[in-house]
This record gives sequence, structure tokens and C-alpha cells, in this order.
Amino acid sequence: MRALVTGGRGFVGRWLAAHLEKEGDDVVATGEEVDVTDAAAVRRSFEEIRPDAVYHLAGWAAVGSSWADPPGVFAVNASGAVHVLDAARRLDAPPRVLIISSAEVYGRVQPDQLPLSEDLPASPVSPYASSKVAAEVAARQFAAGFDLGVVIARPFNHIGPGQGPGFVVSDLAKRIVEAERSGATTLAMGNPSPRRDLTDVRDVVRAYRLLVERGDAGETYNVCTGTDVLIGELAQRMIDLSGVDLTLSTGSVEMRPIDVPVLRGDATRLRRATGWEPEIPLDETLRDVLAFWRDAPPEA
Repeated sequence: MRALVTGGRGFVGRWLAAHLEKEGDDVVATGEEVDVTDAAAVRRSFEEIRPDAVYHLAGWAAVGSSWADPPGVFAVNASGAVHVLDAARRLDAPPRVLIISSAEVYGRVQPDQLPLSEDLPASPVSPYASSKVAAEVAARQFAAGFDLGVVIARPFNHIGPGQGPGFVVSDLAKRIVEAERSGATTLAMGNPSPRRDLTDVRDVVRAYRLLVERGDAGETYNVCTGTDVLIGELAQRMIDLSGVDLTLSTGSVEMRPIDVPVLRGDATRLRRATGWEPEIPLDETLRDVLAFWRDAPPEA
């Protein structure tokens, strides 16, 4: 299978490309050289590559920074998805397309709505989440109106070695390693109260390939473990795993204007369609993230 991974040079893209190659796929990973906000450039790349499957990962990835530029995040995540879908449907042999959305589309849910299923209406509370809802709507329209084999993945928080700053686990690991090097005795973090459903990126990319193979066109699938972890407890867990003697200091890092209290998903639909199950324990992931930052140069 000839697979095109947009955003293939990013955190998830690198892990996905490696997994696809391991499975025997012929992988083309694009990065900044193909600007998804440029419809003509996207179409040219599709005509040149002629993929059998498209994994659309390119996009604005950080929830927090989306507040600074709502038009920018919509241009990349919403319009970019439309350009990818349109380029795919115009090929003589249209490929299967996986559109990557986000569990952030669920918004501020009530306890009795947990775990979150795909049938729950979207209620986005950030520019990032709103842009992902728009991309989902476009994907369903292309599936229904153009008979394009589009599948939508709604990953919950995914973590792992290689993730850059701006994401809670990676940021915590980076600060722990910096404290280890400097001899600091406190670990600064933002809001400790959200609860998040965390999946190792290496499990997530397995789910993505299975969805391209077995997912139903026009359907949406949660990618999650079904277990949520309190961020404050997660930080302490990482401190314990690191072996560094640190005291948590909360509220000293910038917080988002609106934060979603709890995200815990239901992956029943994904399991039924593909047989996928998460395989990597959380502590193993956290150790690998800490090891990544220990190996990174101090200025990274």
C-alpha cells in the first residue's frame, strides 16, 4: 500500500511512518514543503504521489496556543482538511483517507456522560476544538457527497518519547530533567485538577493503520484507553519514576482561558471494528519520555 502521511515530520507522523514501513507500506511523509492551506500545492502533491491511503496529520496541534490565533488554527485545521479531502476525491483512484480529529471536540462534559462515546454531541470550548469539529463535518460531507472513503479518528491525549514542549507530559518530563540537572527542589506546573485519558503514541499509530484498513467510511472512532488520570497525580508519578526529590508547585505556569475538567473515552467502537487494544503501560511510557528528555541536549 502506498501511504501518504501529511505532517509526517512531526511527533505522531514520525512514529506513524515507522509503523507503516514496519507493516510493509510504501510511505511518503510530507512536512512543511506541502502547505495544507494552499489548495493547489496539496493537489499537486496528491497527483504526484498517487496514494492508496492518506493519513492527514498535518495541522495545528496545541490547544493552548490556538487562543492566540483563532483564524490561523481554522486555516490550518479546517481549510487544510478540506484541501486534503478535495485533492483525494479528484484522483482517478481516490484513496482511503484518515482525518485526525481530537477528543477536545467533546468540551466540558458532565460526569454522567462519561465515558465519552462518539454519539455524544460535540461542544468545543477552544479555537482548536472548533477547528477540529469543522474538519469532521467536512469529512462526513465528502464521504456522503463524493463517496470518498473517509474515516475520522478522535484520539484522546497521546504521549510518548519525541513529543515536543507544549504538552503536559512532555513539559513535566522536561522540567523534571532540568531540575535533576540544576539541583532544583520544586517542580512548577499549571492546573493539576484536569483528568485525562492518556494513550502511548505507539499504540495510537497502530489504531490509525487499522482504521484505514477496517474503519467504515464516514464513521468516527475514539482512540483511547478508557481510563483517566488526574494531572496532579500524574506529575507526582513522574517524579517518583524519575527518582528526583521534588516538591510540586502548582499555579506557577500559564493556564488556558478555558480548561476541560475530564476527558475519558469509550473505545468500544474502535475495538469492535479493528480488534485494537492499547498494549503499552502508562509507567513504561512515562519512563520513555523521561529518558528522551535526559538524552536531549539541555537547550532543547
